[in-house]
Amino acid sequence: MAESMIKGMLNQGLVEPQGIMASGPRPERAAELVSRYNIQATTDNRTAADFAEIVVLGVKPQVLPHLLPQLRGHLSRSSLILSILAGVRISSLLNGTGHPSIVRCMPNTPAQVGLGMTVWTATERVSSQQREQAQIILKALGETLFVDNEDYLDMATALSGTGPAYIFLFMEALIDAGVHLGFSRKVAEELVLQTMAGSVEIARQSDLHPAQLRNMVTSPGGTSAEALYELEKGGLRTILSKAVWAAYRKSKYLGDLSEQHGG
Repeated sequence: MAESMIKGMLNQGLVEPQGIMASGPRPERAAELVSRYNIQATTDNRTAADFAEIVVLGVKPQVLPHLLPQLRGHLSRSSLILSILAGVRISSLLNGTGHPSIVRCMPNTPAQVGLGMTVWTATERVSSQQREQAQIILKALGETLFVDNEDYLDMATALSGTGPAYIFLFMEALIDAGVHLGFSRKVAEELVLQTMAGSVEIARQSDLHPAQLRNMVTSPGGTSAEALYELEKGGLRTILSKAVWAAYRKSKYLGDLSEQHGG
């Protein structure tokens, strides 16, 4: 995701390559990013923090107890922390760094192609200029939604953050069904991908509720009605709701864990 942000900002000309510094533990990864994007890179988080006006945190949550103390004392008063970490609360970032200007956001993987959905919030100490900067960065990934309650971030993690995984699984199942019918896998993939893309575009352009759109392609006694009956009988809505709720609980758990570990 951090690389998607680098790519998006550079593609939209929001910053010059030398205005970005990537930091990570692997020198070979740093060299790869330098070669690919002509940015700066380091394996020293303190150096990166000293360099940056906006510090983007894009590590695994379990790394935070080791990372945050390295940032303490290396962030200027005008710096902004922008966190894309699932489940990690603002309070954990504040306690770990002692820095009050924090934006927490939840992007998703379609950000890799500029079609992401990012939900974000900010502390009171984030200035209007910093909010604007954060908005511009996140817009490079796709659509954004600002919320004034951090609780919505865990909900967004379960719905839009994890959402692509649900969509990919549904796509995989449809493709497998097509192969079972007798299509080649290549043809089944083409049929499913275009069908999903077209359906999403209709939903975007229409003012109708998805249930109304579904009814429009469901003739009484027809093939769609027969297929939907089996999906409903199999509990598709219920199991999907349970899956989203499970992802929400996991996000809340990760937040509790980061606070317990002093993150």
